[in-house]
Amino acid sequence: MKQSIWLVLGLVLSACGGGGTSVQDDSTSNDVMVLPANFPAPRLPADNALSAEKVELGRFLFYDKRLSGNGTQSCASCHHQDKAFTDGLARSIGSTEALHPRNAQSLANVVYNITFTWANPSLLSLESQMQVPLFGEEPIEMGINESNMAEVLARIGADARYTTLFQAAFPALESPITFGNITRAIASFQRTLISGNSRFDQALQGKTQLSAAEKRGQNLFFGEKAECFHCHVGFNFNDQVVHASTRVLDTPFHNTGLYNIAGTGNFPEGNQGLFEFTAQARDRGLFRAQSLRNVELTAPYMHDGSISSLEEVLEFYAAGGRVISSGPNAGDGRMHPNKSDLVTLINLSRQEQSDIVAFLKTLTDHEFVSNSAFSNPF
Repeated sequence: MKQSIWLVLGLVLSACGGGGTSVQDDSTSNDVMVLPANFPAPRLPADNALSAEKVELGRFLFYDKRLSGNGTQSCASCHHQDKAFTDGLARSIGSTEALHPRNAQSLANVVYNITFTWANPSLLSLESQMQVPLFGEEPIEMGINESNMAEVLARIGADARYTTLFQAAFPALESPITFGNITRAIASFQRTLISGNSRFDQALQGKTQLSAAEKRGQNLFFGEKAECFHCHVGFNFNDQVVHASTRVLDTPFHNTGLYNIAGTGNFPEGNQGLFEFTAQARDRGLFRAQSLRNVELTAPYMHDGSISSLEEVLEFYAAGGRVISSGPNAGDGRMHPNKSDLVTLINLSRQEQSDIVAFLKTLTDHEFVSNSAFSNPF
């Protein structure tokens, strides 16, 4: 990326508190963010106070294809509400038809994430994460660069509706239509994407009951036999969680034995997880555990979308990793030297695997994926 672009990004991040260190330790906008009874108050950035006006502006921008270099792609192009804000593709496709190396992640409850994307330990806020799809060049997603930045802002500024929305969201600024404020607004909208009204949640509240198969699956999920809960723990079913009461930030990444090309420990080139950032051999193939909320809707699975169904995911974990017998990625992932000690051969019958899948489907929040507050305002 050229130096001038880095300068612009630095200014954007400075304006947005992109380092993620300045926080407001309580949710002061209950009229904006509706939290389930069993969810803790999120940790919000002090330098991007949540407001209804920012959220509404962010919703428009999230769905607006004009916010891309060639005017063909929006954030929502890779994050569909009916799929819990994923896109149903193994690997996403950018505005220039470039194939992304990774699977689009769900945005449900993203306000509780410590890090963002699959394996980047340096992205610690939604504001800083937004720089990746907006300005990234490898791969190109939204495709904004120094040659079209002014044009993109002019498109947004030419819409009288945006003049009103930006002024309402940033009333103290004379000229509020900037990339910094675009980032602030989209991050604000994303923080309101709360999912916590699944059948599982309703059962916890005594409003419904799970079936016998779902209860068996729940017991297996939270038990030491299947051991799913070690990496998919707590109210958000993942192990990187931050909220207003968090005092120690724990950021584990995991190798699940998905690849071990020719026994070398390699994953496919350019897709080697935490190793891409640390260059440490021990980090090869380590990725962040995803939240399992709405997992029924977010297929295909894994960082590269290489497992197509929940049934196959259960088979993969029960086997203690994956063996690829032929082709360029051939190798025995079960023998990867970095594989997590929690991923071992598990003696799960077909019925037990089916029961766990049945339980996972109770985590689907149908209200979330149809909530008009999160939908396309156009």
